[in-house]
Amino acid sequence: MAAAMTRQELETREHELRKTRMLMVDGALTLNARTAQRGLSARAYVDGYWGFASAPMAAGAAGRDEVQRQALANARALGRFGERPPMPLPEVRHLGRQQHAGRTPLSAAECNERLASLHAWCKTRYPGLRSTRFLISDEQHLKALHTSNGGDSLARIDRAMCHFTLVGEDAGGAPIEVGESVSGRGSLSDVDWSIDRLAPMLDAAHEHLQAKRHAVAARGGLQTVVLAAPLAGMLAHEAMGHPCEADAVVSGAITASLVGQPVASELITMVDFAHSYDGAPTMVPVEVDDEGTPARDVVMIDRGVLSGFMHSRETAARLDQPPTGNARAYNPHDEPLVRMRNTAILPGTSTMEQMIAGVDDGYLLLKTGNGQADATTEFTFGVTLAYEIRGGKLGRAVRNTTLSGSAIKVLKTVDAVGDSMYWECAGYCGKKQPMVVSMGGPALRARAHLGGE
Repeated sequence: MAAAMTRQELETREHELRKTRMLMVDGALTLNARTAQRGLSARAYVDGYWGFASAPMAAGAAGRDEVQRQALANARALGRFGERPPMPLPEVRHLGRQQHAGRTPLSAAECNERLASLHAWCKTRYPGLRSTRFLISDEQHLKALHTSNGGDSLARIDRAMCHFTLVGEDAGGAPIEVGESVSGRGSLSDVDWSIDRLAPMLDAAHEHLQAKRHAVAARGGLQTVVLAAPLAGMLAHEAMGHPCEADAVVSGAITASLVGQPVASELITMVDFAHSYDGAPTMVPVEVDDEGTPARDVVMIDRGVLSGFMHSRETAARLDQPPTGNARAYNPHDEPLVRMRNTAILPGTSTMEQMIAGVDDGYLLLKTGNGQADATTEFTFGVTLAYEIRGGKLGRAVRNTTLSGSAIKVLKTVDAVGDSMYWECAGYCGKKQPMVVSMGGPALRARAHLGGE
């Protein structure tokens, strides 16, 4: 009797990650960190099982051979748990080098000087502030990937951000704060965080801070809310994006049984963009993922109907769909997981003024500090900046509160979508490992639950 044929594949990744992070609090530099990691990893697929191994970058072919050998050995070792029919993984191959032509990076001294200037400007302009914080960071990922089927690619991610926080105190003396970020592709020399760029944002944040001094509690319960773009982007990413990652679908996310069914208003179309939007590069352009799949856009919701998922090669095989290039690893010692890239709801036709004018009694929600969601699309977000809407006009500022509900139920109530697009890539997405992503979209008007009195 003939022996069963062994199915075997091998991916080898050389990954370099460089990061800069500086924090200035009240004019004092409290953090100045520059780190670099270089590692080599291999992932093997043998008879239905994956094996992974990694090590610091070693010179010559010996280190590569050893990591590959260990990955293959780990896959074979898992095979002892029982026979698993190998899946016919989609055949993909990518040849190419992703380019980025940025400016000369800023030195630590140049960054420190600019941070000190920003602090001094704030101290002069806003003498009543309790504190100022400026955090800057950038990071660069270079990933050379070689696959056993002939794939050979160099992918890169370059992003930078500046986040500021103004701290004051309310009428009772308790601390209050308002923050804002600028972010984009490249290093800290490519993103504009000059005083000229930040001054209008700082002035607006200071005005919000003064309004928060006399903030009132929100009325708890189901409310009409206008979600500014940062909150709408968070809703898209956390509450609907994660349940549309196909590894979550395979594990039982509620979306598994909803393909082809309405999950939002007909005004909602939501896309995970691979590397470009509206003819321009996205903030986190992914041309090829970390298992060698050429990246393509994924339309998850099409005019309110759930239409697709983000895939790795394995989840694509399990669900009999094409791979999408969403398998991504954060550092040299991470395995690729299904992750978002640039996720957003597409803009509509309403202005912010029109959305507010259409609310007789509700709230404008501007900023969120954190959020969490699960595979059922249930979510809870912290709201750190909000205003009452009364008779179609903005009223008093609202104390920090929460926004919660089911993303599907909330998105089904959307009756207006903003006409302007917002993008940011200042933070990380967490899912076993951090990940650089961008998210955005327009403002939305919907019904959702607020915490409060």
